Amino acid sequence: MKYLCLVYLEEQKLHAVPDNECMACGDVFRNSGVLIAAEALQPIATAATVRVRNGKVSVTDGPFAETKEQLAGFYLLDARDLNEAIQMAAKIPPAREGSVEVRPVRELTP
Repeated sequence: MKYLCLVYLEEQKLHAVPDNECMACGDVFRNSGVLIAAEALQPIATAATVRVRNGKVSVTDGPFAETKEQLAGFYLLDARDLNEAIQMAAKIPPAREGSVEVRPVRELTP
């Protein structure tokens, strides 16, 4: 089953974990065959939120919610179950400075 591990950090901690640690973590996951995708995200100042209400599109600068922590990146992993996904998420380096939300991917049905 696929699990999305969303990495959250406070903006001032975005560089607290060196990129090479995150890349090494991704390499370990990739080499063990569980990594589907992983990417770091640009800071929230580069984000836009899109909403469509009554057929009208509105675009707002920044993320949808005001929080201290921002979505900094993600790992999409293939795990046996939630427990295994949580164990993998605990190895993601930014978990030391922020948090990693683990969510199962829901398959869409036609």
